[in-house]
Amino acid sequence: MKTAKVHFTDSCIELAHGAGGKASRRLIEGLLVPYMMGDKPAELNDAAYIDADGRRLAFTADSFVVNPRVFPGGSIGELAVNGTINDLAMGGARPLALVTTLILEAGLATAELEREVAAIAKAAQRAGVPVVGGDTKVVEHGKADGLFITTAGIGITDPRVSLSAKNVQPGDQVILSGPIGDHGITVLLARGELDLEADLTSDTRPLWPFVSALIEAAAPGLRWLRDPTRGGVATALNELARDAQVAVMLDEEEIPVRPVVRGACEILGLDPLHIANEGQFLAVVSPEYADIALKALRSMPGGEDARRIGEIQAEPKKVVLARSRYGGTRMIDMLIGDPLPRIC
Repeated sequence: MKTAKVHFTDSCIELAHGAGGKASRRLIEGLLVPYMMGDKPAELNDAAYIDADGRRLAFTADSFVVNPRVFPGGSIGELAVNGTINDLAMGGARPLALVTTLILEAGLATAELEREVAAIAKAAQRAGVPVVGGDTKVVEHGKADGLFITTAGIGITDPRVSLSAKNVQPGDQVILSGPIGDHGITVLLARGELDLEADLTSDTRPLWPFVSALIEAAAPGLRWLRDPTRGGVATALNELARDAQVAVMLDEEEIPVRPVVRGACEILGLDPLHIANEGQFLAVVSPEYADIALKALRSMPGGEDARRIGEIQAEPKKVVLARSRYGGTRMIDMLIGDPLPRIC
């Protein structure tokens, strides 16, 4: 057996390793990939691809541990369905089916379980993606936090697109589907640990209808997609800059952020670019298709706030910069640490 080239040196797992930022990247690339994928070069995406009888399938899995389980605009059950569907959509794949695994803690109220199972069924029906199987395990009281959900999904890729960071080129345009930070700040406020109130709901929703419209309108120019969940827009774009060996220049004034989200972030010392989203996505589109792509998104209910927020540049490589209204620039780093644990 070939020895894995492990270079993960952290002595124990901390919450930051699940935050989607730098620590998560260290864990995945330093420990998980060397054992599971060896030294075979691989692009790490939201979904993996499998060729089957001439069709390219996308396959993904995701786990949900959000706290609290219910929050304005959604719950862990709805999140589990939408999150997995969105991972497939970011691979340009039409979701076909889901399977769901429930980890239950002894003592969980049946009414609470029934509420979340109903939420799963409702979200799957709304998205038009059936739940075709699953598994259930129960652990002792005190060994879990009530309910965790893992979902896996399979989809079929649209042959008109091939989405990869390797396709991204200088001059390409960066499009954002709508306001950022709604989900992360909603869950934070729902915990009731802060003396803050706001009229805000999670943005959780299935993104395939938006991606489908984008493919119909601008498939030849579509380079890359990513939903900025844990780690937010900043982490997703830093991963792109690194994988594509380019710079991302953002126009900070064009990034849509609701006043209530911006206000909460200012009070808490957070950057909206690091806050998790569950119903928005980033698209990199060639310049000649940028206008038509934006028009397609804005024509969809819920896509009216889509914006062109930046451009891909050749230099400096592996960097994300944001330009302010006054012309100055600042460097945007990946998320470091975990200011908002268990957000999804």
